[in-house]
Amino acid sequence: MNALLHYFPAIEVVPRLGIVHRLDKDTTGLMVVAKTIAAQTNLVEALQLREITREYEAVANGLMTAGGVVDEPIGRHATKRTHMAVTFSGRPSVTHYRVMEKYRLHTRLRLRLETGRTHQIRVHMAHITHPLIGDPVYGGRPRPPKNATPELLTKLRGFKRQALHAAMLSLYHPITGELMTWHADLPEDFVELVELLQADTKLNASEEY
Repeated sequence: MNALLHYFPAIEVVPRLGIVHRLDKDTTGLMVVAKTIAAQTNLVEALQLREITREYEAVANGLMTAGGVVDEPIGRHATKRTHMAVTFSGRPSVTHYRVMEKYRLHTRLRLRLETGRTHQIRVHMAHITHPLIGDPVYGGRPRPPKNATPELLTKLRGFKRQALHAAMLSLYHPITGELMTWHADLPEDFVELVELLQADTKLNASEEY
């Protein structure tokens, strides 16, 4: 918020400083901020009507063979009030996912949000027993494959945030109605993680033959 005020002081009159949706702490990538009240009102409504498309990349623990949909309600955890959980009394939540690349014990995913609940992707992936690498809340502890290289072991143990990146954002401009789409490159730590997992998979595949 301080950065928004610094670069565009006039935004102080817009509720929530123009923020339309949020990213979890330590999740990298794209988010949309409105510069005027009219634009924010339009974009919030578009978000509620599911007219804004948000896609993410993630690396999950476990080997996933196919994509799918997680359609499970999300609400506050019954005992851990700072956590979210799949719960019968929660709000409807839908996450679509597809497999981008498979490693020995991990899977790179492309995910699309149909709804936008707090921690939605992280909660849904943990719910289907594939928590994201590095997730400090929902069980993404290191799970290295057998005979992993020292470099991969170090990376997995040192990855202290959820391996989640908001890679694509698409929406209709609130004033002109023009369809606009943005893409954000993967951050360095995510790229390094993927490259090490690729190298580990290739190395061990060659050893098998």
